[in-house]
Amino acid sequence: MTGLVLGGVVGAAFGLGLVLVLTAVLSRRRAVFATRVLPYLRDLPPPPGTLVPVASPTSAFAAVFGPVVPRAAALADRVLGGSASVGRRLDRAGLTTDVHDFRVEQLVWGLGGFAVAAVPAAVVAVRSPDRAVPLMILCCCAFVLGVLLRENRLTAQVTRREERILQEFPTIAELLALAVAAGEGPVAALDRVVARSHGELSGELRRVLADVRTGTPVTAAFDLMAARSGLPVVARFAEGLAIAVERGTPLADVLHAQAADVREAGRRSLIESASRKEIAMMVPVVFGVLPVVVVFAFWPGLVGLHLVVP
Repeated sequence: MTGLVLGGVVGAAFGLGLVLVLTAVLSRRRAVFATRVLPYLRDLPPPPGTLVPVASPTSAFAAVFGPVVPRAAALADRVLGGSASVGRRLDRAGLTTDVHDFRVEQLVWGLGGFAVAAVPAAVVAVRSPDRAVPLMILCCCAFVLGVLLRENRLTAQVTRREERILQEFPTIAELLALAVAAGEGPVAALDRVVARSHGELSGELRRVLADVRTGTPVTAAFDLMAARSGLPVVARFAEGLAIAVERGTPLADVLHAQAADVREAGRRSLIESASRKEIAMMVPVVFGVLPVVVVFAFWPGLVGLHLVVP
């Protein structure tokens, strides 16, 4: 009888746990009411005296470190400064993250560097406790290095994107000039070029077209593009288009002239780069090609002398 009671209790506990697990799974699959309604009320201010629902963390890491990471990112922003410069570089890199998210990424990179340095440092500190303080300083340096590496990577992303924009610019300008010369308006020509091209500059023009379609004047949209761009060529291109649309200047001539200027600037920069690297280009010739030529020239004579002279 005791065994039957014990089996019944264990079976009831197992069944109750199974019911609880199934209920939790079904409740997670069902969308929360706030999740379904808030996207349609996002632009409306909340009524006074109401509490705004906050999404619950979806993991233990988010629950534990969720409140800490934003505060640490804000502290890093106050220590490092330069939020305006970072925001401008994020726009120039074409990233959708804001300055706060970038600071969080910097903090994560710093923690990653700290962890990479802390693992061997802990092994060394266990064997030599007197080296604990220098190893801790090394871990802090690794943290700072990780933070600076994320900012350096952002600068590299900006540079690579601007190089791609410069490579695409003459072709996009020529396509716009051909579409305008064929009789299309600025917005229609922009739509045609954006639909048939892909790249970083096409993305910027697609953003301009989206601003125009949402009610922004054409000149204002191109002025915003000029303000976002970090390249003088693209800024001059956007300002020229805005002035041409506003004053009725022939767009085809302006676009052809700007495309020719960019090609000439690229050719000139290539010549300047070659002139700066002239000494570096001579290194493989002097230390690689020239010794081989000397060996091929003198080796047969050296072999002939060994054959003739006993």
